[in-house]
Amino acid sequence: MLDEISSPISTTAQPAAVIHITVPRDQIQQVMGPAIHEVIGAASTQGIGPRGAVFAHHFGMTPGIFNFEVGVPISGELQPAGRVKAGEIPAATIIRTVYTGPYEGLGQAWGDFQDLIEAQGHTLGPSLWERYLSGPEASDDPATFRTELNQTIQD
Repeated sequence: MLDEISSPISTTAQPAAVIHITVPRDQIQQVMGPAIHEVIGAASTQGIGPRGAVFAHHFGMTPGIFNFEVGVPISGELQPAGRVKAGEIPAATIIRTVYTGPYEGLGQAWGDFQDLIEAQGHTLGPSLWERYLSGPEASDDPATFRTELNQTIQD
């Protein structure tokens, strides 16, 4: 289920600890969890985060491939640690909503969300990101998971 979509919002860049991942879609479940633990661990060890929800910043949606960064917001300068590098949630003009439901429904939620954005006359931008507001750490019921969807626009 999608919440009402926002009007266009101008965001500011936010520093983050990130891991860049490019994998076939069917491998996302194997790589996402370890990457999340790795970025949280690096930010925590360095005392600079996390300072907000875990996110996945996607660089377009290529069929069959996920090209994205998984990360957490931070409040200081990150020293690279293994795969973890300094990155950011970008400054952009976006439209936002929140999806409530299991992660398996995110693909359909994104499609519905993007259709609503285009129906309002906006042109989709090249990137998007999700912030995982509440998930398995908060509930055993996937129907209660909340994921913020952020789509860049080119207006």
